[in-house]
Amino acid sequence: MTSSPWILVAAGVLVMVVLLVVALGSVRGRSTFPSAGPADPVMSLPGMPLTPTAVSATGPSPVAATAPVPGLSPRSTMLPARPTPAAPPPSPRGVARPVLPPPPPPSPPAPSSAVAGRYSVMSSFDGGFISEVLLVNTARTPHGWTVRAVFPGGRLVTAWVEGAEQGVFGFADGVFTYRSGFDLAPGQSLPVRFHIERAGTRPASCTVDGTPCAER
Repeated sequence: MTSSPWILVAAGVLVMVVLLVVALGSVRGRSTFPSAGPADPVMSLPGMPLTPTAVSATGPSPVAATAPVPGLSPRSTMLPARPTPAAPPPSPRGVARPVLPPPPPPSPPAPSSAVAGRYSVMSSFDGGFISEVLLVNTARTPHGWTVRAVFPGGRLVTAWVEGAEQGVFGFADGVFTYRSGFDLAPGQSLPVRFHIERAGTRPASCTVDGTPCAER
């Protein structure tokens, strides 16, 4: 062996190669990463959002924010819009109508006079005539009276009452009036006579206390 030192060197090199191969084999047999186990709880700091990550062979990668998480349902932060109520249709009675005042009540008929009158022409002549209104009290009590006759364009000459106290008479604008000087007793009759010129023998109107005279 002293004569061949290279044999010792070769043996030492061979031993080192074998040890190196054994060491490399043991290193390759071990796993670089620890075996998969239960997921560690994710620790988050205040103010930092939790973003789940997926582990792949190339390393962790962030999961899309829209990916659904098992067991949870996405909720919208937008409130549903409230339906606007539809406007009610216009009422056919919504049109304003003018309010008309009620018609005035019919005027009551003029009460008939207790003293009735009848007009007649006593005589006529050139330029004038004499007429008469015969009065009769139809009531059961005494009554006064007023005769009114219209003769347009005429002129009164005189007027009088036959056989009784005289009353008051007048003539203005073609209207002749005679007011009683006493009351007629129940059932009593009395003629009122008057002389008219420049007018027709028939008056435009004749009344006793507002009641039209009869004619004969």
